[in-house]
Amino acid sequence: MDDNELYPIGDVARRTGLNVSAIRYYSDTAIVAPTRVTDAGHRLYDIRAIARLELIRTLRELDAGLDDIRRLLDGETSLHDLLTAHLEIVERQERGLRARRAVLRTLVKQGGTADQAALMHKLVSMPDEERERLVDDFWNEVGEGLDVPFGFVERLRTMRPSLPEDPTVTQLEAWIELADLVQGEEFRNTVRSYLQDTYSTSPGRDIAATPIQNFIYGTGTVIMEEIMAACRSGLPTDSSRAQELVIRMADAVAEAVGRQSTAELREQLATGFVMVEQFQREEPEEMPRYDATHGRYVSLVAVINETPPDKGEEFTALSAWMAAALHASVRPGSEPGTPERADG
Repeated sequence: MDDNELYPIGDVARRTGLNVSAIRYYSDTAIVAPTRVTDAGHRLYDIRAIARLELIRTLRELDAGLDDIRRLLDGETSLHDLLTAHLEIVERQERGLRARRAVLRTLVKQGGTADQAALMHKLVSMPDEERERLVDDFWNEVGEGLDVPFGFVERLRTMRPSLPEDPTVTQLEAWIELADLVQGEEFRNTVRSYLQDTYSTSPGRDIAATPIQNFIYGTGTVIMEEIMAACRSGLPTDSSRAQELVIRMADAVAEAVGRQSTAELREQLATGFVMVEQFQREEPEEMPRYDATHGRYVSLVAVINETPPDKGEEFTALSAWMAAALHASVRPGSEPGTPERADG
C-alpha cells in the first residue's frame, strides 16, 4: 500500500471491514474526513485515514463510544487512557453479569420464586459493611448464653466470609447460600444446639478452653504443621523423630496451660487424642450433624475465602498418630537421647 496513494471508498470498505455507509457517517460527522473529494463528489482516502478507520472499527467492536473515539483522534486523550477506562467499564459489566449468573443458577437449582430472586440479587449486591453486620448478627444470636468456655465463640466468629472485589461464580453461589442460611432461625438454632452439645462437656470443653485454643491457633501452629507432615509421610510413631515432635508439642501445651511437662501430662494428652479419634470413628452419626450445621458454615466460608477445606478423615488419622506417639514417648527409654533400659 503506497503512502501517497488515494483509495476510493469501496476499496477502503474492503480493507477496513467497515461498510460504505459507516465510512460516510464517520466522514459526515467529522470523525475521519476523506483525504480528498473529487469534483464528481467521490471520497478518496490515504493510508493514514484508512489506519484511523481500522482503529475505529476495532474500538467500536470493543463497545467504545464515539465521543471517546473522537477525543482520542483529536488528541484530547491517549489510546492507553481510553483502553484503561473502557477496560474498567467492561470489568464492571463482567462482575454484574457474573452476579446475575450466580443468582440465576441458584434460582434454577432451587426452583426459586420472584421473591427469592429479589432477595438473592440483594445479597450479591450487598456492601461489605452489610455483609459484616449479617455475620455478626448470626454469631450474636448463636453465642448468646451458650455454655462453652469463655472466648470460644469469639474465636469462631473470626472465621468469617470475605467476598473479594472480583468474585467467581462459585464464590457468589457460596455467599448466596451462606447469607440465606445465617439469616434463618432454624439454621441458627441447629448451629447453637450443635456447639452446646459438643463443647459444653469433655472432651469438647477441654479442646475449646482458651489455653488449648491459643496453642492450636497460636504458639502450636508450627509444631502441629511438623507433626501433620510426619503423620502424612507415614513416620513410625515409635521413631526418635516422632518422639521429638510430640515431646515438643507436650512442652508447648504445658507452657500454654501453666503446667510442668511430664510423662503424666503426655499420657493425659494421649488419652485425650484417643477419645477424639474414637469419637469420630464410633459416632459417625455426629458427622452429618456437623456437616449440616457449623460444618456447613465453615465449608462455605472456605469456598468464599478460597481456603483449604477441613478434612475430617485426616484429622482422625492425625489424632490416632499423636495418641500412639505420645503413648510411646512415656515408655522407659523412649525419649530422644535416653538409652534403652536393659531387661532384667
